[in-house]
Amino acid sequence: MSVNPYNTDLDRTPANHQPLTPLTFLERAATVFPEHTAIIHGPLRRSYASFYARARKLASALANKGIGRGDTVSVMLPNTPAMLECHYGVPMCGGVLHSINTRLDAAIIAFQLDHAMSKIVIVDAEFLPLMQEALALAEVDPLVILVNDPEYDGARIAFDGPDYEDVVAIGDPTFDWLMPEDEWDAISINYTSGTTGDPKGVVSHHRGAYLLAQGNALTTSMAKHAVYLWTLPMFHCNGWCFPWTLSAIIGTHVCLRQVRAEPIWNALSDEKVTHLCGAPIVMSLLISAPSDVQRALDHTVQFFTAAAPPPEKLLADMKTAGFDVTHLYGLTETYGPAVVNDWHESWLSLPGEEQARLKSRQGVRYLPLEGLDVLDPETMKPVPRDGETMGEVMFRGNVVMKGYFRNPSATRQAFEGGWFHSGDLGVIHPDGYIQLKDRSKDIIISGGENISSIEVEEVLYSYPAIEIAAVVAMPHEKWGETPCAFIELAPGQKIDTEALRTWCRDRLAAYKVPGQFVVTTIPRTSTGKIKKFALREQAKDIAAQS
Repeated sequence: MSVNPYNTDLDRTPANHQPLTPLTFLERAATVFPEHTAIIHGPLRRSYASFYARARKLASALANKGIGRGDTVSVMLPNTPAMLECHYGVPMCGGVLHSINTRLDAAIIAFQLDHAMSKIVIVDAEFLPLMQEALALAEVDPLVILVNDPEYDGARIAFDGPDYEDVVAIGDPTFDWLMPEDEWDAISINYTSGTTGDPKGVVSHHRGAYLLAQGNALTTSMAKHAVYLWTLPMFHCNGWCFPWTLSAIIGTHVCLRQVRAEPIWNALSDEKVTHLCGAPIVMSLLISAPSDVQRALDHTVQFFTAAAPPPEKLLADMKTAGFDVTHLYGLTETYGPAVVNDWHESWLSLPGEEQARLKSRQGVRYLPLEGLDVLDPETMKPVPRDGETMGEVMFRGNVVMKGYFRNPSATRQAFEGGWFHSGDLGVIHPDGYIQLKDRSKDIIISGGENISSIEVEEVLYSYPAIEIAAVVAMPHEKWGETPCAFIELAPGQKIDTEALRTWCRDRLAAYKVPGQFVVTTIPRTSTGKIKKFALREQAKDIAAQS
């Protein structure tokens, strides 16, 4: 084998090779545009110089409290400046950021804290009671730091631990923060919804976060100094990496604690928001707002959505209101969106119905994703590009996770054959655009949140009167999808629907409770498997009639 002459005496050195990390985006923004507004939160206006200094102070304070390389810092925060600071300050001291979904129940939170081996928890006052309930169930005993956001106007409970602002205040604004030793080092861990068994911890690395953050800017055509409104939860796949993207383009974050129509419309108009991301429910919220709440926009706002494709009428209404909607697709395992429905200018001349059909497709790969295809999971061969033959959507590249934390068997299974297996079933059209057709794990996406049908079924099976339960997605005008439960009763049993609903509410997060309970004979195949595809059709009919 011949030696490559271009590798002779040409070595990697600190002068020509540095690990890729999105942390450098903030350092550059603060150096080049120190006075540019980085964060808006209510009356707060924070410059990039201040943002960077506070992130370094947080990193310094965490380091002084024992956080080093590979230590987990868990955060349970809404879309606030503190959450943005944690996306930089935690990895700046070598820590790994664990963002917790604020809609989870205490038992699941406790599992995550234990599995991630959390050493410090940073929690907003609104979620302190839930966090305390989770910690009572957990084995770990992390230091708890409380964030008292001035925009929170709800009830507060007594707390004698450290306050976030006091912790940041004692930090060093000139802290010599840590570059990753290797760009493969973990920057964050995010947990899946636990569709089969316990949730899995998806580990992301600095290289992938760097590339996906830049890919966001390129894919969404974000110009320098874009203004981004936070309606997408930052706990969801690290806000699809947009906390890092905005520093790369020296943009402005507009924070919102809650997704409500009036403050969104006000921000869109008053702050000249250019981009936002959200589930179709956010679109419905905007369009259905009273006329005195809606604001006339003097610029087009780019709206990026995932989950179930929005209906044609909603797309038309959004366009009339001043929004340009683009469909994205991805998973926690791909740092958020890695597929985009890149729009062709020629499609604008097509009828509205045809445009809606094209917009419902998930699309083509992001620039930093090296491979995207629909493969036969048995043969690992691509399916025909006919828009009809189903296979499994698979990914390959630098914006695919490191793997599942402390779960080597699940990692091996996910990467079998040299591709990441998404578990989503779809087709690929002749032009190379993919379209999802089903979810092999029967995930229900409600308001942008994943719901495991198995988890809901287990709660139903625990109800004494129920013998068989099957849960599928039912279309919903507001949430996109909600769970619909089909149940067979045990012999001689009757059921009180409201009592069953209460049973579920006591054991599930509110958004996971089925919207409909249908007592019926559940169809099965010849081998006894439940025909969920048939139940999904029934659920569609129920939704259409309601």
